[in-house]
Amino acid sequence: MGVADGENLFESLIRRLTAMPAESEWVEFKENLADEQAIAEYISALGNAAAVVGEESAYMVWGVEDGSHRLVGTSFDPRIAKKGNEGLENWLQRTLQTNVDFRFEVGSVDGKSLVVLLIKPAASAPIRAGDTAWIRVGSQKKKLKDFPQKEAALWRSFDSKPVERRIAMDSLRVEDVLRLLDYPAYFTLLDIPLPTGPELILNSLENDKMIRLAANGTWSITNLGALLFARDMSAFPDLSRKAFRVIRYVGRDRLETEREQVGSRGYAAGFDGLIGYLDTLLPAKESLESPRRQDGHSFPKLAIRELVANALIHQDLALRGSGPMIEIFDDRVEISNPGRPLIDPLRFVDTAPHSRNEALASFLRRIGVCEERGTGWDKVAALVEINELPAPSVRIDDIATRVTVFSHRPLSTLSKSERSEAVYLHACLRYVRHEQLNNASLRERFRIDKKNSAQASRLIRDAVEVGLIVAFDPDAGHKGMRYVPFWSVQRS
Repeated sequence: MGVADGENLFESLIRRLTAMPAESEWVEFKENLADEQAIAEYISALGNAAAVVGEESAYMVWGVEDGSHRLVGTSFDPRIAKKGNEGLENWLQRTLQTNVDFRFEVGSVDGKSLVVLLIKPAASAPIRAGDTAWIRVGSQKKKLKDFPQKEAALWRSFDSKPVERRIAMDSLRVEDVLRLLDYPAYFTLLDIPLPTGPELILNSLENDKMIRLAANGTWSITNLGALLFARDMSAFPDLSRKAFRVIRYVGRDRLETEREQVGSRGYAAGFDGLIGYLDTLLPAKESLESPRRQDGHSFPKLAIRELVANALIHQDLALRGSGPMIEIFDDRVEISNPGRPLIDPLRFVDTAPHSRNEALASFLRRIGVCEERGTGWDKVAALVEINELPAPSVRIDDIATRVTVFSHRPLSTLSKSERSEAVYLHACLRYVRHEQLNNASLRERFRIDKKNSAQASRLIRDAVEVGLIVAFDPDAGHKGMRYVPFWSVQRS
């Protein structure tokens, strides 16, 4: 399991690579190559090829005889190599047109000086050396443009490998994995007894794609493992901004912050703690609010929990530098996540969610964080109605989705558009229950007295005029008129 006794990480990698029968698309052996341009081209070729074949890293090794794979040593030293007056690594970073992750490691095996260049595969675009992208064809370095099938396969690879499956941290020993991941929480949440030894622990984590055994015998933690079970998200630099951020403001604007907290634990390990923390920050119910309030808060806690879970699983993990955020005001809670939704917000109630992050969503469903597919937003909508709150607002910009849940406000204080949105949400809920909106149901929703049925009729008329609801049977009489969401008629 992993690195053999008596070997260091560098030696283990060398042994594994030289044991291969021949060079491959993602491994190249050299003795003393020092040509800077050639090295840049190999980084392009090997990194692009690794993406095509699904390898987690590509390798270029100095000090190994091609063919026999005999260790012969090398005089090449990347630490002192220069291109003109510029250090080699700096020159390579500047020359490679795509942001590429690579690093040199220097060591010795059997008394021979060796160098390994580790290259992460292309992630979102071909790696280019200058203006040219390269690829490996067998063990040969070729221009990518001359092999259109390879180029097409490379572009397909960017879509076929979800962010969750990529590597968050590599070259780890067993003790590193157990230190970085909250593995006891993994077994507790799955209601599985904690195994007695590290091998069984790692086997379970590997089976769930939380970790992966690398070519050099070390372990890698996937983004999925780090996002769900990191003991400290800041230990994973590329994911640290994906931690949940919670801000409680004073009053109804962002002028004064009362409290701010950035979550440190992974989503699965820290979810219950996050919800408990939010419970302490949510405003208490005001005495004049709805008599139907089911708990002591201005907002239904189950709805907030569901929306927080939605923000986790529907965020665009490929957008770096931002993560889910919860902002709490006296009169509303705003929950935002990076990325635009994959479905129209007007169809949230009736359409099964399409998650960008299926592995993340699937595991969170397994441990009960998320509702079963298609019921989460329905629950939010139902809780909003039960608590007589305005309809949640969904606002979308180029890089984020923001859902706002409002505290109770009398019908008379809602704007015309807010009233129509609440009528539409009521129609959606009735429809998924195989019922239709009518004057009586809307009066009950807004606690309108029967003698004021004309007020409910005006609300219906306004929603019809903006196209949110339509008559279920246009030929029905006035008293028997019922209404459904606009999309239900289009669908049927």
